[in-house]
Amino acid sequence: MGGDIVEIVITKTNFEQEVVLSEKPVLLDFWAPWCAPCQMLSPVISEISEENQQKIKVGKVNVEEEDFLVEKFGIENVPTVILLKGGKSISSFVGFRSKEEIEDMIKKI
Repeated sequence: MGGDIVEIVITKTNFEQEVVLSEKPVLLDFWAPWCAPCQMLSPVISEISEENQQKIKVGKVNVEEEDFLVEKFGIENVPTVILLKGGKSISSFVGFRSKEEIEDMIKKI
């Protein structure tokens, strides 16, 4: 692995620039520090981010710090992963998923 972290911390401040205006689809990972399934999903998301950086952008949203984005997307449980294109949700899931399941979601773009 290249070791380059290609995940972006998404906040209310950079959401427009990093997500809405992104030329690539964006995979948003809504997580919380206390969430065990989030911790299990994190390395999977990191691998997907590294392996698909030409195709998608990956963003991480800490639900403890980003009330605006939690409300905007109606996040009720974590982890929640949403795939967006042009700032609009095209696919999502709640809970842990395998790398293969997430890659299948990305392939359908």
